[in-house]
Amino acid sequence: MPENDADPTVPIICPECDTETRIPISELAETLDRHNEGRHDGEEVARVDPDIADQLADLVAEDMGLL
Repeated sequence: MPENDADPTVPIICPECDTETRIPISELAETLDRHNEGRHDGEEVARVDPDIADQLADLVAEDMGLL
């Protein structure tokens, strides 16, 4: 999976697999779905690092004028 320098990466964690990796944001949803389907029977175990997810949500809300 080639990494595009213009595409920011997001850290994802999977506590059950004890793994952490960075995924290009454009591949985030597909990668999380594929991992969770293949490793955890579809249960949403792997996810964006919660601290980063909160920061992203704040940035999006601010950008949309909601804050």
